[in-house]
Amino acid sequence: MTMNIQSIYQLFLDCGMNLSTDTRKIEPGAMFLALKGDNFNANEFAMQALEKGAAYVIADERKFDDERIIIVDNALKCLQDLAAYHRSLMPARIIGIGGSNGKTTTKELMVSVFTTMYDTHYTPGNLNNHIGVPLTLLNLRQNHQLAVIELGTNRAGDIEELCQIVCPDFGLITNIGKEHLEGFGSIEGVARAESELFDYLIKTNGYAFVNMDDPWLSSMSKRLKFFTGYSTNSEDIGFVQTVPEIEFNYQNMHFHSVLPGWHNLQNIIAVICVAKHFNLPLDQIKRGIQRYKPSNNRSQVIRTAKGNTVMLDAYNANPSSVEMALKTLQGMPGKKWIILGDMFELGEFEASEHQSIANLCDQLVDSETILVGKAFAACKGNKSHQFAAKKEAFDFVEHLNLKDALILIKGSRGMKMEDFLSLV
Repeated sequence: MTMNIQSIYQLFLDCGMNLSTDTRKIEPGAMFLALKGDNFNANEFAMQALEKGAAYVIADERKFDDERIIIVDNALKCLQDLAAYHRSLMPARIIGIGGSNGKTTTKELMVSVFTTMYDTHYTPGNLNNHIGVPLTLLNLRQNHQLAVIELGTNRAGDIEELCQIVCPDFGLITNIGKEHLEGFGSIEGVARAESELFDYLIKTNGYAFVNMDDPWLSSMSKRLKFFTGYSTNSEDIGFVQTVPEIEFNYQNMHFHSVLPGWHNLQNIIAVICVAKHFNLPLDQIKRGIQRYKPSNNRSQVIRTAKGNTVMLDAYNANPSSVEMALKTLQGMPGKKWIILGDMFELGEFEASEHQSIANLCDQLVDSETILVGKAFAACKGNKSHQFAAKKEAFDFVEHLNLKDALILIKGSRGMKMEDFLSLV
């Protein structure tokens, strides 16, 4: 059977607004939507989903004959259209967050603050792509007053496409950095792709929050109709300490966060700017910021049983985020160890960007560096310990028996650099 999006939406409501794309997580009475990719085709599991209790299946291939299977032209497009239609019926005001680095931390800080006053929905984890965003939107409910939706991009047009689904009322781009250079070709390409969020707000008379410390974003702000700028150089900010944990005064109120580094101070100031726009009292903003504890290998400062202080920021990495982490580490006293894994998705810039980071590590005082992965192992003329194979680096770190040391662990997601935490 075939249906239009309104009819499919009615079935979604009949299923208690319970939709799954994973047969392993099917709940009785849910709707199953069969996605496919380069290495999988969920259309093949349509009957299995029904046998597990799904009430309906949305598929784009007719592999089985069952009246509970609704055939659409494209299941992914159906998911996105369903999410956009659902979003149009929900009252929540939506804030879209883009940027090269710090999207998830900024989102989670914002949620920690907003939930002190508003019923807030948000992107779980970093489900910020063409599948994760619509799935997040489908969990919006009538009681939600605000939603904070993370918008990720790997290529030009991604954020424009997501904005058509999300229809954000507000937008914030954390910064412009060297992300996904393989797809964007240059930092100029990154800036154009991220600016798609601001382009959408310009067309729809939406409202932006702008990091005026970032020259790319400061320049973009000249095109915006409605925006508020924020900066770590604001007269409202005094007594700034960013390592090992952030402390500062804002409008004569003292703030503390377990997050380290100047880049995280920018994230915090961004959240204060947005929260003030939504009329949150400063004491509630402070409470929300101070109760936030990072997790999932992002900006975590961990004290280990061996007395080591570990800056674990191993969820992902690109040249800009690694440089920021190294600058944060440099501001800390004492002997330092740096354990860096390869950065992915750099394309033709892979060799030069890894060499630049290796050179930067050589310039840091009171530190030793361990570089892990084929790209870092190919770097020349530096003083680092280099290992093409992760196991070799693992053995080296294990025999160091580090104690009472300050250690940075960072790398791209595929490197799983958090594995080194067990050794320190």
